[in-house]
Amino acid sequence: MPAYLRPTSQSDALAALAQGRLTVLAGGTDYYPARVGKPLNDDILDISAIADLRGISEHADHWRIGATTTWSDLIAAGLPPLFDGLKLAAREIGGVQIQNAGTVAGNLCNASPAADGVPPLLAVDARVEIADTKGNTQVALADFILGNRKTLLRADQLLTAILIPKPAHPARSHFAKLGARKYLVVSIVMVAATLEVDAGRVSAARIAVGSASAVAQRLPLLEAALIGQACDASLGVQVRDEHLAPLAPITDVRASSAYRLDAGLTLLRRVLGELGARA
Repeated sequence: MPAYLRPTSQSDALAALAQGRLTVLAGGTDYYPARVGKPLNDDILDISAIADLRGISEHADHWRIGATTTWSDLIAAGLPPLFDGLKLAAREIGGVQIQNAGTVAGNLCNASPAADGVPPLLAVDARVEIADTKGNTQVALADFILGNRKTLLRADQLLTAILIPKPAHPARSHFAKLGARKYLVVSIVMVAATLEVDAGRVSAARIAVGSASAVAQRLPLLEAALIGQACDASLGVQVRDEHLAPLAPITDVRASSAYRLDAGLTLLRRVLGELGARA
């Protein structure tokens, strides 16, 4: 019979992982749909009972999102405008039942190219905290996801938290997603952006695009082009075709690669224009 473990402490969970390969389960919203019609014969480590892994806390220089924090927890949390884009993405992840069960960290560990949580977390310069029996380490989210369904996480490790640094200047973020319908849909392309503003001008910019590469990508040329620009409704006109160079979209049943690039360009202009207008 498959093993099912549900520890109540992080130390017990890590000790179990060190003993042999286990499938880590939090909300289960990715695990169970992927196994419809198949036997559930994996040895499971259910971390949902570890109270210390759930919740959002503010610290001197960052916010900490625990690994089992759900999308509904995030939506309900009182957070500054820096998190507006992430909250918008949270509302796009399935229906309310999925948001109540699915976790922010699970979305990262699943590492789908269309994971709605990845671009807005890249746009706030997120890092992830990884633990094993020897201690904790941190790594940039951009380095954590290696490819389609691939991460840095070893079999004996657990992603324990997502860390969001506090920006140097007032910051606001935004998120937009294109799908075949408004809700309950896999993204054709999505865009997230964070702008820091000082004296009416962009002092820092972080822009990310998802569903247009094996891993969501930051756009460094566009970020550099925005620095020093007046932060107003015309900001979107700064976006150029060449700014999308890091992207490598595929053609599939949802859209062609050319359509994804064109739609991404339009979404980038729209998101930046809306952010500029709110500044």
